[in-house]
Parts: sequence; structure tokens; C-alpha cells
Amino acid sequence: QVQLTESGGGSVPAGGSPKLSCLVSPKSRESYCMGWFRQAPGKVREGVANKDRDGKTNYADSVKGRFTISRDNNNNILYLQMNSLKPEDTAMYYCGARGGYCYGLLGPSVFGDWGQGTQVTVSS
Repeated sequence: QVQLTESGGGSVPAGGSPKLSCLVSPKSRESYCMGWFRQAPGKVREGVANKDRDGKTNYADSVKGRFTISRDNNNNILYLQMNSLKPEDTAMYYCGARGGYCYGLLGPSVFGDWGQGTQVTVSS
């Protein structure tokens, strides 16, 4: 059974630059498309960024130029470098994985594997 474990969240001031990590285990489980999602209180889960195993990336317009997704394929780790954080970035951030291609910024319904999430709270 695949397990995704996020880390790196916390309380940060506006303008901060935390880096989220998502470890996928077992290491032998290859997920072609991996992505970050977020869900704020009272809102639906939305895609933030995703990345194919071969390197193609997709970003939500709200984070383009501020967030960078990367992955270590050898160790099955997905990262999200978050820069210039805004209070509206406050949410629970989830890592998701799927066996198929990313095909653009996909919604959460096509991702079958999920982590428990890590909270990011941005104070103004």
C-alpha cells in the first residue's frame, strides 16, 4: 500500500518561504504524476502544482512565479518551494499521486493516493 507523508508546514509571516516535502513509500512505487493541492476552510480542494516524472510542470495562476515544484525521482520525494507567501495561501496542503500523466493542472478527483496534509498558516 502506498503512503504519502507531507512535512514542512507551519506558521509563517507574509513574504515567507517555506518548503514542503512529500515522501512516497514504498520507494518502489512509481507515480508518474505527482502534485500539490490545498484546501482552505470552507473551500474545495484545488490544484496548486503538479509535475510529471519526465519533468513537465503545471501551476495554478495564483502561484505562478512564487511556487516551484520539484521531485527527486530516485528517492520518491516531491517538493514545493513556496516564496512570497500571502495570507490567502493559508490552507492545508496535500500531496497527491497518480499513475498516469499530469495532462495539465488536474483536479483532485483523478488522483488516487493522498497524504494526510500539512497546514500552512500565513500571518499578515
